[in-house]
Amino acid sequence: MRVGVPKEIKVQEHRVGLTPMAVREYAAAGHEVLVQAGAGAGIGASDAAYVAAGARIVASAAEVFASAEMIVKVKEPQPVEWKMLRPGQILFTYLHLAPDPEQARGLLESGCIGVAYETVTDAHGGLPLLAPMSEVAGRLAIEAAAFSLRKPAGGKGLLLGGVPGVPAARVVVVGGGVVGTHAARMAVGLGAEVTILERSLPRLRQLDDMFQGRVRTRFSSAANIDEEVQVADVVVGAVLIPGASAPKVVTRAMLKQMLPRSVLVDVSIDQGGCFETSRATTHDEPTYEIDDIIHYCVANMPGAVPRTSSHALNHATLPFGLALAAGGEKALKDDVHLRHGLNVFRGKLTCAPVAQALGIAAVSAEAALGM
Repeated sequence: MRVGVPKEIKVQEHRVGLTPMAVREYAAAGHEVLVQAGAGAGIGASDAAYVAAGARIVASAAEVFASAEMIVKVKEPQPVEWKMLRPGQILFTYLHLAPDPEQARGLLESGCIGVAYETVTDAHGGLPLLAPMSEVAGRLAIEAAAFSLRKPAGGKGLLLGGVPGVPAARVVVVGGGVVGTHAARMAVGLGAEVTILERSLPRLRQLDDMFQGRVRTRFSSAANIDEEVQVADVVVGAVLIPGASAPKVVTRAMLKQMLPRSVLVDVSIDQGGCFETSRATTHDEPTYEIDDIIHYCVANMPGAVPRTSSHALNHATLPFGLALAAGGEKALKDDVHLRHGLNVFRGKLTCAPVAQALGIAAVSAEAALGM
């Protein structure tokens, strides 16, 4: 199969769909790989490195989209990109369609086959292609919070970990999944006082065992969230319902009860955000304020560390991408976990949580594939 890698064009997005390592694996499997000139610049990968790995460099995204049977990206296609997609062309990338009806319509109209990283599953019930970026984003959330607490950044002038004799910041993490766990790990490592709120009792037990008493765990009820955010210096939103819009766990009314100049970091913003007052921001202008509370809602947080992120992502996506390149639609029929990633198929919406969020009729992936 001819596989295409365009340069990412989302604001301050420096990751790349395939690293030279991954290109070498695709080439070894007999696939032709087209890479847009400069696509790997953000991770320090030159065009020469891609050529050495077996790729062919092309000048423009238009050439990549026109020639490739399968497009491998990182972020959701932008309007200019989804207009270049064609019927039957495979798109393998993060999509996050639930909060983005315009993109959903664009992909449906294109007739492409859209396989979303964020809904591919594994045999353990996990989301293996979302996990590496969740790990990165969870850790970055604490870095962002620590910076935003500083006085020059508009914060209250508080050091996250405190010093002897001066209390550390209080960090509340809503959601105990991959993002929440890595956020808590970073915050504990810096010396913060950390509380994790989580709805799953088995997961709460795991977190207690994992952190050995270094964090407080609480059941994630509305009353407990309300109580915790009132005394928090930092609240990290790490709520996920796979494929669906994130629930709003912190309301506008709660902001008025929070400590002035506290920080909200919404890692769920790709799925619409889990704070009522969240709106997507960029690395160029990452924060804004509402009711004297600082909001950090960057929609592509891992894009700030593209070398780490691109390599971590490629390690996870490689086996699934190779399967798609080798089998096309047959790969979706053969692998239920890859099939769970199918969100759009030749003008049909095939992900139920996305359909529910957008109010669009959906068909099952199996029906769309004729199984």
